[in-house]
Amino acid sequence: MTDSRSPGRRLRDAWSTELLAIPGVFHPLVAKMAERLGFRAVYLSGGALSASLGIPDIGIVTLTEFVQAAQSITLATSLPLLCDADTGFGEALSVERTVRLMETAGVAGIHLEDQELPKRCGHLSGKSLVDASEMVAKIRAATAAKHDPDFVIIARTDARGVIGFDEALRRAKLYVEAGADAIFPEALENEAEFAEFAKQVPVPLLANMTEFGKSPLLDQTTLAKLGFRMALYPLTAYRAALLAARDTLVHLKEHGTQKERVSQMLTRAELYELLGYTDYEARDRQFFTG
Repeated sequence: MTDSRSPGRRLRDAWSTELLAIPGVFHPLVAKMAERLGFRAVYLSGGALSASLGIPDIGIVTLTEFVQAAQSITLATSLPLLCDADTGFGEALSVERTVRLMETAGVAGIHLEDQELPKRCGHLSGKSLVDASEMVAKIRAATAAKHDPDFVIIARTDARGVIGFDEALRRAKLYVEAGADAIFPEALENEAEFAEFAKQVPVPLLANMTEFGKSPLLDQTTLAKLGFRMALYPLTAYRAALLAARDTLVHLKEHGTQKERVSQMLTRAELYELLGYTDYEARDRQFFTG
């Protein structure tokens, strides 16, 4: 049966019952895998999208590229897709267009961040922030632009790593007042900070459990007890896939054959099943035979 709820509504419902684990999916087939494994939402990371294009995550991937990548994922899975929208691809009026295009692509929600361009990964130093009033304007524009009232607007603040924890809290409260549905406090540095943030900010909170960053990798049970509603794993599968690809290429270069690596590959039958290959063939025959 087709789910009549909008993508935004499905995302909200998913985080309302228990902590929602959201894996980053860098390819439509990975989104299909996540759905089959029982995940209830997926994420498109700007860092992963940038890396897939061979460039660093510094805000130079365009809105069009984000929308195209997002649509390829929403066409492949029924899971709600949360999408990175960087700084909104411009000022408040650009944020309006960002929201409209993301909704049209079938996205469930986006997160916007309060960095200046050129932006940097949230767990690197050297970032700079826009004035809080500028971010407030973007959030107001985003909430006004959405057609579906359930389309999710998450405000990310990078203030913890630039100015400090108290400023991150102050900005989060301003962003909630401006209409943000949830808050994404980037680069909190210990469990106590996660707990204090949840204590003081009365909306759903997203924890970024990215590897090799400033935040501890807290398990989902702990995050739920601390008061968080979403746990994000933006590059977890992508990093694992890149290491597997590198190791396979090294093996091929050194040994002149891939035979010893075949057992570590998705089989042809598994790939075709994931793609729904037989369903396509069946429909093709039906169209020709009536």
